[in-house]
Amino acid sequence: MTHDAFLWYNVPPWGKYGLAVPNFSNDTQSQNDTIRYLTDVVGRNLQAILWHPDARLRTPPSINTITRIHKLCTRARSILAGRAVASATPNMETAHALPAPEEFLVYPTPYFRVRNQWLKQYAGLTMLALTESMQHQENAKPIEISEAFAGLVGQYVQRVYRLMATELFRVPLEEAAKPDFTLTDEQLSAYNPAAWFTSTEMIDTVPPPEDVPTEDDLEVLTNGIPISHLPLLGRWPSGPGSTLGSTPATTLTGESFPPAPGA
Repeated sequence: MTHDAFLWYNVPPWGKYGLAVPNFSNDTQSQNDTIRYLTDVVGRNLQAILWHPDARLRTPPSINTITRIHKLCTRARSILAGRAVASATPNMETAHALPAPEEFLVYPTPYFRVRNQWLKQYAGLTMLALTESMQHQENAKPIEISEAFAGLVGQYVQRVYRLMATELFRVPLEEAAKPDFTLTDEQLSAYNPAAWFTSTEMIDTVPPPEDVPTEDDLEVLTNGIPISHLPLLGRWPSGPGSTLGSTPATTLTGESFPPAPGA
């Protein structure tokens, strides 16, 4: 069995940041508005989480990042639970018009160079959820998603939440494994990894200095990129060929941007 690895967004000047996008294979469009909505919400939030300074540190994530992950997981769960249709329930069907298929947007995310192992594992599971969503056959369905789709995609979200609850909040596994388990405000406010992690895990060296992109720099990424605007992408760390990265990429406005200094 072969598997589709995440793709490296090796486009100047971004290659050095180790950005990844889900492996959409040849599934560039979807007729299903719910799946496009889900991938957009999850992709944008994951990108924001991994640009946070916590991703460059090997110490446990701050409560700021934990709160964002908590909200992302509960948001994705609510979308899947609220829109999934049981197998025995007739799907909504149109009498005349069908929605036109639209392209997925991808949000290149600094996954490959994340130093924080908690965030890298959570991000990997989330990227799997995005890959499964983009390649799922229900992208051909115009309106509904099934419980089977929600279960397939939701299992990765549930695993992220379970890992965070058991490892960072010491919630018993049997409680954290419940499908409807949600961290309370009291549990979030009591977050204190120093109480159970070793002193080695609580100390890190200063991460290598680098030019961290500004909000304006990131705009071309945070707006989302239609899949048809992507160049040929390959796997980390080699890419699809030796020539990729030597040709200036263009933004969505058609303007080229030069390589970063020293790139």
